[in-house]
Amino acid sequence: MKKDSPDHQDPEMLDEYDFSAGVRGKYAERYAQGSNVVVLDPDVAKVFPDSESVNQALRALVEIITRQAKRVSS
Repeated sequence: MKKDSPDHQDPEMLDEYDFSAGVRGKYAERYAQGSNVVVLDPDVAKVFPDSESVNQALRALVEIITRQAKRVSS
């Protein structure tokens, strides 16, 4: 059975969609190198409205952890 037979077509793909000039994986390498997606639970997302606030909180936590580690190793 062919891959593009009617039995294997995505019901949401319309016949008008033309991907014949598309390039598979065109951005895959760039995406893999530069993306780091983290999904926050809803209760956490309420506290951190944007990525900058999340980064600030994590940097503060890193600083606390670093200080604690220095105390323990001293």
